Amino acid sequence: MQHLIQSLDQSLNWQKLPDIRDWTIEQALAIQQIAAPTFHERPRAEYVAQVYESLGLEQVHIDELFNVSGLLRGSASDLTGVMLSAHTDTIFSSETDLTIRRQNECIFAPGLGDNSIGVAGLLAMPYAFQRMNIQPERDLWLVATSREEGLGDLGGMRAAFNALKRRIHYIINLEGLAFGHIYHAGIAVRRLHVTATTPGGHSWLHFGRPSATHAIVQLGAHITEIQPTQSPRTTYNIGMIEGGEAINAIASQASLWLDMRSEDRASLEALEAQVRKHITALSKGEIAFTIQIVGDRPAGHLDPNHPLVQGALAALAQVGVRGTLETGSTDGNVPLSEGCPAVTVGITRGGNAHRLDEYIDTAPVLDGLRQLMLLTLAAASRG
Repeated sequence: MQHLIQSLDQSLNWQKLPDIRDWTIEQALAIQQIAAPTFHERPRAEYVAQVYESLGLEQVHIDELFNVSGLLRGSASDLTGVMLSAHTDTIFSSETDLTIRRQNECIFAPGLGDNSIGVAGLLAMPYAFQRMNIQPERDLWLVATSREEGLGDLGGMRAAFNALKRRIHYIINLEGLAFGHIYHAGIAVRRLHVTATTPGGHSWLHFGRPSATHAIVQLGAHITEIQPTQSPRTTYNIGMIEGGEAINAIASQASLWLDMRSEDRASLEALEAQVRKHITALSKGEIAFTIQIVGDRPAGHLDPNHPLVQGALAALAQVGVRGTLETGSTDGNVPLSEGCPAVTVGITRGGNAHRLDEYIDTAPVLDGLRQLMLLTLAAASRG
């Protein structure tokens, strides 16, 4: 695939790429202006479907999870195809101020980098191929997925992959700000919502009765004392604590939300076992705990020597970037866990993801699109 990418780069006429870049950035801004909290992606999916149809994609469809798919037919449609994917959902609520601010070559806007520019890169492929009169050899399935963030638990990609896995042999997943990085391995993620309950009472009259808030705080303290393994890398985070009725009431209910991650499934299970051991030790008398599993992302790995990984490195090298191999939690976890070759790549650089002052740098977008076109065409070749 490396030699093919070099050959493609030399044979393609890149004169129209600046116009394609400008169109892509315009699309990213239009997408960013459509609120799309996880589980509420329909308006954004409808916009993507309209663009698909305007570009002549076939079999445009929005499913019940608000995934939107479309087919760009290749010249060798008898072969399995390639899926290009990018998630549409954001961590921001529908009430978030989505005002756009420009500063030099940077554009600031919540959700622009994660993942509006990624979705725009997805749309840019059929647009670019149309403008440059290119037809890939294999079919390209373009899928804008839902439910990637937070409690979405990769639900969109799970459904999309199950629907298409018999028709595809490679997946290229897009995360807007990952330019220069190639995610070839997906880490295992387990998320728990742990709730403590007690009878509660009055802070003065019933002092000494067990408090659900106290129990959750105690559990949190025990969790923070856990020392997870550093190799394979394993982490945890208590993201939220909530509960209680009033400052002068002994809490009858309180809970915490725990995120656990590891490069190795066994290490993740060992960490969860320690957490559950502390919960059991604190469950006594009138204190009861319930555990709800709210996230369970699978792990997977693609050998760095696989042609798709090497192709992604070669595509970056063609635009003068030395790629770095990464592990992380993306939509790519799903196909990787089932043995389907997948990489996650980016369109540009930026910063402050998941913050209101999130931004993209527009300068790398040209090279980001060029490397994506090269990788997509090479992955969609007959070879």
